[in-house]
Amino acid sequence: MTLIRRQFLQVAGILVAVPTASRIVFAQAPAGPKLTQILKKDMEGQGQAVQETIVSIVEFGPGVSAPWHMHPSAQETLYALDGNLVVEVEGRGTVNVKPGEASIIPGDIPHLARNESNAIVKALVVHTRGVKDKPFVVPVKR
Repeated sequence: MTLIRRQFLQVAGILVAVPTASRIVFAQAPAGPKLTQILKKDMEGQGQAVQETIVSIVEFGPGVSAPWHMHPSAQETLYALDGNLVVEVEGRGTVNVKPGEASIIPGDIPHLARNESNAIVKALVVHTRGVKDKPFVVPVKR
């Protein structure tokens, strides 16, 4: 009986330790950019095709990159606040966006942004969406 109890406790300990260990490993993995949404508002009385505007601040840690993705029916305007961002847009090449500069990324086009420096980079990001019932971000396999 003691042997069975001891084995049960060992198995229970393993079941508790494995999820905890996986969270620790995940927490140590490099994180993606931090996105802080500061405004999400439907268009009012404009009678235009744009249904919604989303304004965010994005922070890229040193060497951090957003994965390849696209925004269905949403144009993205990226304005560098602090530091330089490298923006890659499929079929359009790569641009370096410096503080005070902006880059426009058309909707439905795969793209990414990355920080190649050793400092934190911040940018203001504005998404203008034509269709609100589509997903905001869709990952793109590369």
